[in-house]
Amino acid sequence: MATHKVTVPGVGSFDVEGGTKLVNALEANGVDVSHRCGGLARCTTCRVEFHSDEPEMGQAEHDSLEEDGVLGQFRLSCQVRVDRDMDVTPLMRASEQGWEPGPSVEA
Repeated sequence: MATHKVTVPGVGSFDVEGGTKLVNALEANGVDVSHRCGGLARCTTCRVEFHSDEPEMGQAEHDSLEEDGVLGQFRLSCQVRVDRDMDVTPLMRASEQGWEPGPSVEA
């Protein structure tokens, strides 16, 4: 499978295998990103802002963001699969929230 470059301002860039969930790619490369629900698109804490083209949004992510009234404000990194080069900024950091890492997000 192809690899893609993920860039995080202030952190740098790293190569990620295509199909990897973005939240897992960020964590695996030392990026401080919140996630609390284990990748179920329920808690909306794994927020990222894209500075590049965004992949299409799935139904679970759409419904969760719409239900919370935040559709269009950010994306959920637990629902995004790396399928292209991406430039993203995590909007909630676990360290800033005083949280331990959340449950593992299934690949």
